[in-house]
Amino acid sequence: MSLQKPMRVGYVLKRYPRYSETFVVNEILAHEAVGLEIEIFALRPPEDTHFQNIISQVRAPVHYIRRPAQGRKSESLNSLAPTAASYFWAELQEASRVLPNLWSKLGVGFGERASTVYQAAWLAREVQLKNITHLHAHFGTVATSVARLASHFTGVPYTFTAHAKDIFHESVDYEDLRRKLSDASAVVTVSDFNLKYLQDTYDTAAERVQRIYNGLDLSQLNYHSPLHRSPLIVFVGRLIEKKGVLILVDACAKLKDWGCEFRCQIIGTGSLQKQLQQHIQQLQLDSVVEIVGPRPQNEVFESIQQASAFAAPYVIGSDGNRDGLPTVLLESMALGTPCVATDVTGIPEIVRHEETGLLVPQHNAEALAHALKQLLNNATERQQLSLQARKLIENLFDIHRNTASLRTLFQSTNTKINQQILQEV
Repeated sequence: MSLQKPMRVGYVLKRYPRYSETFVVNEILAHEAVGLEIEIFALRPPEDTHFQNIISQVRAPVHYIRRPAQGRKSESLNSLAPTAASYFWAELQEASRVLPNLWSKLGVGFGERASTVYQAAWLAREVQLKNITHLHAHFGTVATSVARLASHFTGVPYTFTAHAKDIFHESVDYEDLRRKLSDASAVVTVSDFNLKYLQDTYDTAAERVQRIYNGLDLSQLNYHSPLHRSPLIVFVGRLIEKKGVLILVDACAKLKDWGCEFRCQIIGTGSLQKQLQQHIQQLQLDSVVEIVGPRPQNEVFESIQQASAFAAPYVIGSDGNRDGLPTVLLESMALGTPCVATDVTGIPEIVRHEETGLLVPQHNAEALAHALKQLLNNATERQQLSLQARKLIENLFDIHRNTASLRTLFQSTNTKINQQILQEV
């Protein structure tokens, strides 16, 4: 007797789409390319004003988890005012019609926010109605909280990918993340640095964590030699503390003082944009440093391939927040643009000093400036570094190979569940 169902995966995300999360889109597209059926469940609608063009290639339907009440702040998800409470109760009753054991399982939500329980009940009903066999969330925060409860309500296994802020930020709740690491059928993280941190910090709760690098569709990232490039430095990312972009501006001031010929293009937007623009003006760098705002992915790639150096001056923020392995850093290496990066988190796993790029200490504008100058002035070194970087990306970050590992993980958890069902039958 076989109860094996075709695998149908529900991706659970806090928001979808998001301008900065191309790694999620790449992952879904790679799954779809081999025929995996996917449904996307977003807890909240998008809030970005710009989107990457590859989003249009995703075929999976997107479902936005409806809110129990709209309007006054007193009727928000978290306060459960009378109108919100009635919506919440109605949702539980509706979910129980397709999840007969829901009432006996609600205790697993003890300590969770009311909004999380509500969204999990909604998701669980959708999982049942749409024959979802596996749930996978990105980031170990609210999306995983909802996936975790929905998994308990339905018996469908869940996994999640832990990235950076959800591991390192000062707001991370140790007990909450430990519970998720213990409950999940398996956990993925995106670097060996993250893997060691989770294993050291969470002890046995992290035994089921494994590293699977985010992948790139290398057929869309053609290598071009940086041998003949203009003296352009490019930065791409959100303009927030952990990206270290203020330090990049300080490095540019040093390059100008040294008489270097260069331009620096900063692509992105964020909370530090006004401060960053003022800093550029104070240092009288307006003629050589430009903030161009967010751009579609194809335009970002064009800018990167015009540059002699990609700057990745990432830092550990004052709140503990830091980057894992930023996708745009991987993309730059794949495209043939040599990178100068700081030696934080998992970055030294890919930017290997004087082999696949140049590494500098974080918060060190002078070291960053010297490394950028080195690439601006030495075409032969740019070429050598870029060839080795491309080779490393091909070996470790091919999206099709890495998502195959992820599907194997999904399938193994489903097989275990099916075996348990067979034993009960």
